[in-house]
Amino acid sequence: MGKTIIETIIGNHAGRDVSAGDMVDITIDARVARDFGGANVVKNLTDNGLGVADPQRTFFTFDCNPTGSDQKYAANQQRCRLFARQWGLRVYDIDAGIGTHVAIDEGLVGPGETLVSTDSHANILGAIGAFGQGMGDQDIAHAFAHGTTWFVVPPTVRVTLRGLPSAAATPKDVTLALNKHFGANGLLGCAAELYGPYIDQLDLGGRVTIASMGTEMGAIILLFPPNEAVLEFCRRATGRAVQPVFADPDARYEKDITVDIDGLTPMISRPGHPEDVVPVRELQGTKVDSVFIGSCTNGRYEDLAAAARVLQGRKVAPGVVLKVVPATDRIWQRMLTDGVLKIYKDAGALVGNAGCGGCAAGQIGQNGPGEVTVSTGNRNFAGKQGQGQVYLASPETAAACAIAGAITTADAIPAKPAVFAVPPEPPRPAARPEGRGSGAETLSRASGRPTKVKGRAWVIRQDNIDTDMIFHNRYLTITDVREMGKYTFDNLKGWEDFARKARPGDIVVTGKNFGCGSSRQQAVDCFQSLGVAALVAESFGAIYERNAVNAGLAILCAPAAAELRDGEEIEVDFQTGVIRRADGGEIRGRPFSAAQLKIYERGGLLAS
Repeated sequence: MGKTIIETIIGNHAGRDVSAGDMVDITIDARVARDFGGANVVKNLTDNGLGVADPQRTFFTFDCNPTGSDQKYAANQQRCRLFARQWGLRVYDIDAGIGTHVAIDEGLVGPGETLVSTDSHANILGAIGAFGQGMGDQDIAHAFAHGTTWFVVPPTVRVTLRGLPSAAATPKDVTLALNKHFGANGLLGCAAELYGPYIDQLDLGGRVTIASMGTEMGAIILLFPPNEAVLEFCRRATGRAVQPVFADPDARYEKDITVDIDGLTPMISRPGHPEDVVPVRELQGTKVDSVFIGSCTNGRYEDLAAAARVLQGRKVAPGVVLKVVPATDRIWQRMLTDGVLKIYKDAGALVGNAGCGGCAAGQIGQNGPGEVTVSTGNRNFAGKQGQGQVYLASPETAAACAIAGAITTADAIPAKPAVFAVPPEPPRPAARPEGRGSGAETLSRASGRPTKVKGRAWVIRQDNIDTDMIFHNRYLTITDVREMGKYTFDNLKGWEDFARKARPGDIVVTGKNFGCGSSRQQAVDCFQSLGVAALVAESFGAIYERNAVNAGLAILCAPAAAELRDGEEIEVDFQTGVIRRADGGEIRGRPFSAAQLKIYERGGLLAS
């Protein structure tokens, strides 16, 4: 009986004849871990005393956070680098780009070969007729250590595209049409082979676009029989002869499906569901805040050049943000050489380092609450690319939306861009109740804020405790004060458990220059989150002191850390500056100034 493409590839790497449903161990030609998941792969290997079977076939690719701007990503990347140095592995570091694209362009695999990665879109390799699969960190660790992993041969569906789309449609529009046809699970657990006149003439970039969204249809992989142009590309990339795999004429398929794409027009996916696809014209004029062009789906040179042709000589609409991320550094360099980069910059775009798109939290392309984004990515699940709404479209449509300031197609860009509505009058703050803010009212409210507090002392005999020790910058995106307390001092050696042990009413006592460093307000707010009654220090960092006073946090300057015992009960009088001990002893500090006391009593600088 004849074999499908996936059955032939897996059979060749299992060393025996296989059919759908068979579970076999297969040799993996390229084993890849990203900065996302790579550190866990390393941990699995070291914890189990495992090494690397074949360093020449084993790689790290850093693409989720090519800036290394997140503390956890930076730490994970460095763990992977150290492991790579130990075993002599190649690292495609933060300057390289998306790992799956690097694998194709650098010839890590060719047609008919196998790759596994911690990337759920490793099945992009189907674009060259290779088997690529995203797997968890234990699977990848096994592949690193042994060069093999187990796999169940999936059934194959043959998909034939009938007809040709309109001249305005792109491979992304065809992809979205397929998403609409199959839905989120129409190809669940299957491999699919794609055929038809449109597929035959499709270039590599277009094949990558379609292959990359197989995951969003539930497919294991979408496989393209390679045409001569793709084979020639792979010969150059790998530097060797390649052996393409094609389905046998009598191959047995689970299903045979025809999808009509004749005359297809530009399509767009509505927020939340990649398969919720409609023609762009149905959403014409919907106002947008931002546009993203890039990702593993549409970050290749052909995609970025096509969008640039739409943008050339035009400007991004007022108030709209256009973000662009090439898939690889090679593409970035080509954009620079060919003038494509200049078109984007002249139009007003931000062009980022090569790497993943906004669906990876470490890359540009995220959006904020209420923000409406048109993206060329492959996923628009709620929260995946931020807290706003994300529409999925082609690079050409995305570029047109950036210029128009609203959803449109490249052939229907209006002469004037849509602008954000501005109210006829700026909103006015609510009127204060009568008497609010008078001296009598302030004194009345002050009765709810004691000018003397008594509590347990936490004595930290250390000078120069900076804002990163108090509240580390990896938590900068936290804006809810209620969440901040649990991170207090978790970067101060010896005091990492402070937040778990602190109680409301406690008093923190420390040395000189407390709160030096950055201007971050969270280093003040975290103590209020815990209910700390007061901070006592010999001196405070200048910005920190202002932040604390303005927040209504009681801070007192006094040389108390050297004298007090950790855990003893003390009373702090803000009006006199006196700290009283249980044994009757006193430590004199600087009393609150009139201005500090007034701000404290009313609950903060901005409190009414």
